[in-house]
Amino acid sequence: MSSIGVGLIGTGFMGKAHALAFAAAAATFDLDRRPRLAILADADAERARISAGRWGFARSTGDWRALVADPEVEIVAIATPNYLHAEMALAALDAGKAVYCEKPMATGLAEARRMAERAQGRPTLLGYNYLRGPAVGLMKAMIAAGELGEVVAFAGRFAEDYMADPETLHSWRCVRALAGSGALGDLGSHLIGLAHHLVGDVEAVAGEVSTVIEARPLPGGGTARVENDDQVHALLKFAGGARGVVDISRVAWGHKNHLAVEITGTRGTLVFDQERLNELRLYRPGQAPATEGFTTVLAGPRHPPYGAFSPAPGHQLGYGDLKTAEVAHLLHGLAGREPLTPDFAAGFAIERVAAAIERASKEGRWVAIERD
Repeated sequence: MSSIGVGLIGTGFMGKAHALAFAAAAATFDLDRRPRLAILADADAERARISAGRWGFARSTGDWRALVADPEVEIVAIATPNYLHAEMALAALDAGKAVYCEKPMATGLAEARRMAERAQGRPTLLGYNYLRGPAVGLMKAMIAAGELGEVVAFAGRFAEDYMADPETLHSWRCVRALAGSGALGDLGSHLIGLAHHLVGDVEAVAGEVSTVIEARPLPGGGTARVENDDQVHALLKFAGGARGVVDISRVAWGHKNHLAVEITGTRGTLVFDQERLNELRLYRPGQAPATEGFTTVLAGPRHPPYGAFSPAPGHQLGYGDLKTAEVAHLLHGLAGREPLTPDFAAGFAIERVAAAIERASKEGRWVAIERD
């Protein structure tokens, strides 16, 4: 098996998730080219050196531009804070590299547009790894096959409590220039991505964006203003005729990764929650009255990509497995086996919906999604 050189930028949680996924992909999936961990970059050169040794990278650097320019690097993976995504991705595209970037793709619509325009003709992938779950794949297949009939409603919620405590310190996630929107960009992008993936394009939105905790303590004392949103509530109109409602929060006590969707069609309903990612609930009408109700479908080898990890149902996949499946999709796409999705064009469509929700909140009206 030939190899393909990987340069990874970032050594935080997402950087580690990328590194482990690249390392596991060839052992888990049938790949045309084995990922070769060439260079790891971080602004802290010593941290990059230590992490490179732990994760199996051949070299490390404190200069991400050197990584992008290195001829051994064919894939640039970006796992940095949001405000760095656009600059790094554009530089990598200009260098002729494939780009694998975490979401949200940028801190604003103008940056996302530049990324999408520059990416034309280049392979790109955004880190929406929840799309790789076996239950989500089964939902998409069932909807595409018409098993729900006509989809009429989408209800989505993404709730976490990582900023529910008002004593949680102020960070880059609270600064508009560094993070872009708050819960809308961090969590809502996943939810909008799922809506597009499962139901189709959104054509208009109405909504309200709000900040619950308006100031947070600074590490050295004092407080700083929170510049972006803690929660979002929105209505959606889909191009295919379905209607939707979404609820997004980073201050919802008790929820850790509550990415939940309910899709209703004329012939049944599907319910999924990422906190129970190996389960899908299905309701079909016409059941015997004494046993009528939702059926729980447990993920197993018949639901890709589960079988690549385990031959037996009920043994459960985890977050890291979804990231490994995402890396495999990237490598399959680069080999021409399947189209890469969501690429930067699809990511720009997600960012357009998010921007429209913010505009709808400011203007108090329905806003149509702009189309080129």
